[in-house]
Amino acid sequence: MTLPLTFTPEVRAALDEGRPVVALESTIITHGMPFPQNVEAARAVEAEVRAHGAVPATIAVMDGRIHIGLSDAALDALGQAQGVMKLSRADLAACLAMGRMGATTVAATMICAALAGIEVFATGGIGGVHRGADTSFDISADLPEFALTAVTVVAAGAKAILDLPKTLEVLETQGVPVIAYGQDAFPAFWSRDSGLRAPLRMDSAAQIAAAQVMRGQLGLSGGQLVANPIPAEAEIPLDEIGPAIETALAEAEAQGIAAKEVTPFLLDRIFALTDGRSLDANIALVLNNARLAAQIAGEIVRLRA
Repeated sequence: MTLPLTFTPEVRAALDEGRPVVALESTIITHGMPFPQNVEAARAVEAEVRAHGAVPATIAVMDGRIHIGLSDAALDALGQAQGVMKLSRADLAACLAMGRMGATTVAATMICAALAGIEVFATGGIGGVHRGADTSFDISADLPEFALTAVTVVAAGAKAILDLPKTLEVLETQGVPVIAYGQDAFPAFWSRDSGLRAPLRMDSAAQIAAAQVMRGQLGLSGGQLVANPIPAEAEIPLDEIGPAIETALAEAEAQGIAAKEVTPFLLDRIFALTDGRSLDANIALVLNNARLAAQIAGEIVRLRA
C-alpha cells in the first residue's frame, strides 16, 4: 500500500539527492503560539535550518495526507485554522481516515519523519511525566515513542512544567539515550540547568550523528534525545520561572484542566505571568535547536556517504 505522504518539491529533491533534511513539528504552530507569531516563528525556524545547510520539513496532516514540508499557503492556513487535532501515536491514523486537519506532537512527528526517511527532528521541548502522575498516570506518549522510532530529536530538554526526575527515569527504563549537548546538566526548557545531571554528554554534532548511525548498525530500536540548552542570553533561570510555573499548575488543577489540554493551558498562562518573556525564550530555544539539528543531519549524511 502506498503511504499517504505528500512532499514539497524542495523536501523530495533533498531526500532523493541524499542531502540533509530536518523534520519540524506543527503543534507548536497550532497549540504553542498565537497567530501571527506562530507562522512568523515557523518561517524563522525553517530559515535557520536552511542557513545551516539542511532542508526543513514541517510536518502536518491535511486532507487525508501527511504533508512532509508545507508551502507558504499551507503554513498560513495551518497557523489560522480552528479545531485542529493535536496528534500523537493514538490518533494519527484516525485523523487521516476522517480527513481532518491535524498538528503533530513530538511522537507523531517522529513517526511521520521516519516514514518519510528523515532521521533528525528539531522541536522546542518534549512531553514527559506530568506532576502528580503518581495518581493521574498522565505520562506523555512522547516518551515511549523514543524507544520505538529511530529519529534523533533535538529539544531544550523536557518542558519545565513537568516532573523532570520522573521523566528521566521513564526514559531510562525505555532504554533511550539522553544526551546533554555541551554540558553535564539536563536543561529545563526555558532554563539551562534543571538541577539534574544528564545521563550522557556529547560536545559535537559529529558525535551525536555517529551514535545515531551506530544504533542502526547494532540493530537497536528507537531514537535519541539530544538535550540542547537554551542560549545563555535568552534563558529564564529556574528560580525566576519557577513561581510562574507553580501558579499556572495550581490554576490548571483548580479549573480541572486535564490530558492534552494541560500543556497549552500552562504555556499560555506562563506567557501571561512572565509578560511574554516565556514566548521570547521559546522562540530562541527552538531556533537554537534548529541550528544543532541541521548540523547533526549534515554529519549523518557525511557518515553515510
